[in-house]
Amino acid sequence: MFRKILIANRGEIALRVLRACRELGIKAVVAYSEADRDSLPVRLSDEAVCIGPAPAGRSYNNIPAIISAAIVTGCDALHPGYGFLAESPSLAEICRECNLTFIGPSPDVIAQMGNKATARAMMRKAGLPIIPGVEEPVHDTTAAREVAKRIGYPVLIKAVAGGGGRGMRIAQDERELIRVFPVAQSEAQAAFGNGAVYIERYLEEPRHVEVQVLADHHGHVVALGERDCSLQRRYQKLVEESPAPNLSNKVRENLAKAAVKAAKAIGYTNAGTFEFLVDKDGRFYFTEANSRIQVEHPVTEMVTGIDLVQWQIRVAAGEELDFSQRDVRLRGHAIEVRITAEHPDHDFQPSCGEITGLVLPGGPGIRVDSHLYPGYVVPPYYDSLLAKVIAWAPTRDEAITRLRRALAETVIGGVDTTTGFHLRLLDDPAFRAGQISTRFVQQFLARSGPMTASFEL
Repeated sequence: MFRKILIANRGEIALRVLRACRELGIKAVVAYSEADRDSLPVRLSDEAVCIGPAPAGRSYNNIPAIISAAIVTGCDALHPGYGFLAESPSLAEICRECNLTFIGPSPDVIAQMGNKATARAMMRKAGLPIIPGVEEPVHDTTAAREVAKRIGYPVLIKAVAGGGGRGMRIAQDERELIRVFPVAQSEAQAAFGNGAVYIERYLEEPRHVEVQVLADHHGHVVALGERDCSLQRRYQKLVEESPAPNLSNKVRENLAKAAVKAAKAIGYTNAGTFEFLVDKDGRFYFTEANSRIQVEHPVTEMVTGIDLVQWQIRVAAGEELDFSQRDVRLRGHAIEVRITAEHPDHDFQPSCGEITGLVLPGGPGIRVDSHLYPGYVVPPYYDSLLAKVIAWAPTRDEAITRLRRALAETVIGGVDTTTGFHLRLLDDPAFRAGQISTRFVQQFLARSGPMTASFEL
């Protein structure tokens, strides 16, 4: 097992990894920017190292600074969390060269899965169903028109690199394709330094369902159930739950088998997620793989009782999974909402400032992952996630009721938050019935009127 791990991240995920290290008896070093000097992970760490000023490019995305921090503090492993450099094959490769264990899959696998076109081609070869489209990059509007004509409209233009909805545009017809294609290329170039895009058929109202896997270095791959992540705004997930509602057992089982098959085909190790779109008839298609821990991992932990972050560390240290697929049993239902520092009434504009009051919920079946404390200043430089509130109960209806109770208890003063938005969403009859798709939030916002901000203390 490792002696000391560098946590190359911030916020709630840095705190989550820190806690896993503590429970495993491993010392943890937190790498932080000047903006996070007074953050909770820094305060609770065994050691902390400043790796640069506030801008992520000069700190959390600065590979030389991160590697130097790990070496200077005598770390033998590095946990990247999510976001920033979590899916950087370069960081993973440099860790290997510096005798640091990167807690994640190999650099080659990260590179292959990070390129969506390559990933599609590999999954097609492995026998997974793929949405009609092309694996190779499409370079100009002439080629784009030919592809769209062949696979049929509407089409989705997607960046080959990256994610989070950047470099992604929908075209309902040829005129719209000509207009949005160069926009997608420019956005992809600005976001990822790679303007390459590919095209696939756009499914009108699918569900976004992903399967969590764990794979060790001894050839064992286990699927830990699926999560429904359909509730998104601008391709950013807002609510996640496990198991996915209104999914037949046959589809559920086939999704798990497909994810395990995919992981074995590419030699995947550590924790990872294989994402699928599921249409109204239960047909599913592979879309991409995430070679890191996901923001929404707590819902899987709640229904399986398996600590994913600890297993990330244990697998990276060479340990063998001590359970098999037949040992995995999903118990009850878990739902997670992401509370962000945004103003729902003003098109979800980001909010920052000092936390002037804080009451986080508790009680039966409630888990809160958050780095907040009274007096903490929410910086303007990073993702707006403040807390994840997760509710577990024996049934989905009970989990929704429990989550609503928890959100009604939640007080985050000093900044605007999305707590009120989530309360209204949980009361929506369509959501309660599990009638969801990737267009649900857009439709909900259109019919529900102005959102309310968080309660204030």
